Amino acid sequence: MSHNQEQTQTKAVLYLEDGSRYEGIAIGKIGTVGGEICFNTGMTGYQEIYTDPSYYGQIVVNTTSHIGNYGVLDSEQESDAPKIRGLVVNTFSNDFSRPTGDSSLQEYLEKHNIVGISELDTRLLVREIRNKGAMNAIISSEDLTDEQLQEKLAEVPSMNGLELSSFVSTKEPYFVGDENAEYKVAVLDLGVKTSILKHLASRGAYLKVFNAKTSFAEMEEWQPHGYFLSNGPGDPSAMEYAINTAKDIMASGKPSFGICLGHQIIALACGIGTFKMHNGHRGLNHPVKNLVSGKSEVTSQNHGFAVSREDVENSDVVELTHINLNDQTCAGLQVKGQKTFSVQYHPESSPGPHDSRYLFDQFLNLFKS
Repeated sequence: MSHNQEQTQTKAVLYLEDGSRYEGIAIGKIGTVGGEICFNTGMTGYQEIYTDPSYYGQIVVNTTSHIGNYGVLDSEQESDAPKIRGLVVNTFSNDFSRPTGDSSLQEYLEKHNIVGISELDTRLLVREIRNKGAMNAIISSEDLTDEQLQEKLAEVPSMNGLELSSFVSTKEPYFVGDENAEYKVAVLDLGVKTSILKHLASRGAYLKVFNAKTSFAEMEEWQPHGYFLSNGPGDPSAMEYAINTAKDIMASGKPSFGICLGHQIIALACGIGTFKMHNGHRGLNHPVKNLVSGKSEVTSQNHGFAVSREDVENSDVVELTHINLNDQTCAGLQVKGQKTFSVQYHPESSPGPHDSRYLFDQFLNLFKS
């Protein structure tokens, strides 16, 4: 019997904050992990999801039933390694059919010490999370009693008020793109995805990626043409350092563009509030309406916090540019009289539809005006 087959026989438990308990089969590394549980409705792109730094500290439930069937490929990583805390799937495949795959998902999860559970009713679980809202959970494939699981679960911090960008941001600045490119863009790395950097570089921008806590003055020494505020994990209201940097960027009058957490930071810098959502939006098929063009776009999303639409609509500083058609939340804004805009979704859409990639062009066009 191979190592992988042996491991599929190990039992695992998923224990939720509300006391509900699910039994299944262990995948990945044998161990115990805790974090906020959330679900992603995407039908493809599991590796991109696991390596997205925005999921740092979270246990991800894949709602599509077959996971692992196309293995993993190094070139599809959105960061250097998986950033999820734990993984919950319905049917897990040790074998993969893609000829170009580098390894099986099981080998990949073991290599990166990710604990997971399979063979449980993810539809039932997702319904519970959907109704009760995001909550903390623990996965264990070790022989622990329910009392021990409860003790460990009590130690998991709440996502509300949690600052996490500093854990996933680059320690040292690095460059992406052609140094002879026409424009230089300073990237404030709050937990950036690799494919976002690729999109900016492919449009003629040379990027310098800075640690989340870098001051505006330090970034400005490089003399960039504009600034990009990236996606990332955690509660935006706990990030005063980034909010102050965003204020300085806007005061400079240079073009700036924010995605997801970057969008929330720009809003907070303009005096707009943010809040923790009941569930968040995570998937590849969220409809958004662009209020400027009147067109709708299908978008890739991943966020558990949102910007107050009421605050945006009552503000003299910003205007609403996009709304989420599922729940009418704020999905984009423009700072009045400034070359600063932001969206609450992922225009690089890796994985996902390509409807929103015009936003990268919109950003770089600001350098020409």
